[in-house]
Amino acid sequence: MVEAPPAVEFKLVLIGDGGVGKTTFVKRHLTGEYEKRYIATVGVEVHPLRFSTTRGNVVFNVWDTAGQEKLSGLRDGYYIGGQCGIIMFDVTSRITYKNVPKWHRDLVRVCENIPIVLVGNKVDVKDRKVKAKQITYHRRHNLQYFDVSAKSNYQFEKPFLWLARRLSGDAQLAIVEAPILAPGEVEIDEAQMADIRKEEQEMEMLKNAPLPDDEDPELNN
Repeated sequence: MVEAPPAVEFKLVLIGDGGVGKTTFVKRHLTGEYEKRYIATVGVEVHPLRFSTTRGNVVFNVWDTAGQEKLSGLRDGYYIGGQCGIIMFDVTSRITYKNVPKWHRDLVRVCENIPIVLVGNKVDVKDRKVKAKQITYHRRHNLQYFDVSAKSNYQFEKPFLWLARRLSGDAQLAIVEAPILAPGEVEIDEAQMADIRKEEQEMEMLKNAPLPDDEDPELNN
């Protein structure tokens, strides 16, 4: 019997303001929740998220802040050795999007030239404050962007698939077995899904549009 090759592992740094849903997002993947470990010296939880892909098993060792970002920011030890990153904000909170540049600067100061995904969480909430037309930071800084809803599992795998493709150099890499996710805590109804699709279509249409001179002024209100 031929043994499967060992999984390829990557350190993934997950950052963003407190309360945007980082821990909820990472705990959706049940194997990562079962196998998590705590690194006391840095004050983080590490969740190994396993994905079965067309290029073998890929494990993202996701470093979650365990609330450290609410105290005094994150020390360099959190970032050192990071091979990819997810920056998360809450689409119902403008300030969490306004703080994305700070998180991005912190990350790239230590981890240069790594693939990074910007993620807007909580798209299941009807009162969206940060609209597609206002989300331009990823276009300015060569990041990928996805809407997600941690509580409903909406597009959970998208950031990981994009990162796996970038890290492997294989744009055709696919997930061959869906990750084991916790049941959704909320359901997105048809009307809300239509709103989400509308925002995503607008984002796609704006992809190649000229960038405004500054981040959207509406976010400064």
